[in-house]
Amino acid sequence: MKTKQCLVIGLGRFGTAVATTLYEMGHEVVAIDQNEENVERVMNLVTHAAIVDASDERALRAIGVAEFDVVVVAIGTDVQSNILATMNAKSLGAPYVVSKAIDEMARRVLERIGADLVIRPEHDMGVRLARQIATPNIVDTLDLGGDYAIVEIETNERLKGTLRDLNLTGRFGVQIIAISHAGKIEVTPRAEDIVKPHDRLVVIGTSHNLDELRRFLGE
Repeated sequence: MKTKQCLVIGLGRFGTAVATTLYEMGHEVVAIDQNEENVERVMNLVTHAAIVDASDERALRAIGVAEFDVVVVAIGTDVQSNILATMNAKSLGAPYVVSKAIDEMARRVLERIGADLVIRPEHDMGVRLARQIATPNIVDTLDLGGDYAIVEIETNERLKGTLRDLNLTGRFGVQIIAISHAGKIEVTPRAEDIVKPHDRLVVIGTSHNLDELRRFLGE
């Protein structure tokens, strides 16, 4: 795994979680916030922490924002500071900026000023939770962008037999890339491999096609 240089701006609960997790995963993490208490709280949990006002372009230039592989703008309720920090990071040459938006309006503004990825953590988690409640057989989802995703699903009585007979590619336009049965994982399974209820399948496809499969399993 290539070590990334990451800058996390804003050390509320979300920013702190991002910064400390990236550091635990072996990446170089610089974490900044205007609030001294927030900075002190993560001082020993990241590579370097500092009190910096990211809405001040000179301050961001001084810490070399353009040198980081990823900049995460995690400023919470102060929308103006969030927008300024995102704008400053992009204008100073940061190659990839992820910005947290508190609502739909902020998301649109952040996308317009050049954020490479805009996330709404509470909204996104709410959608994910709702999907899990509505279709509990869906175990997890990995969004690949471009409308494609990888999902892990648990099979039921509606989905059993050989992969050839199930013909998920023909019926739903999805591809099975792994099967987990009784703890044993079969990667790139063959047409004659058998799927049983409560097996787990790792499936790739478009959101629309995966939703069709979800509906089929949920009926």
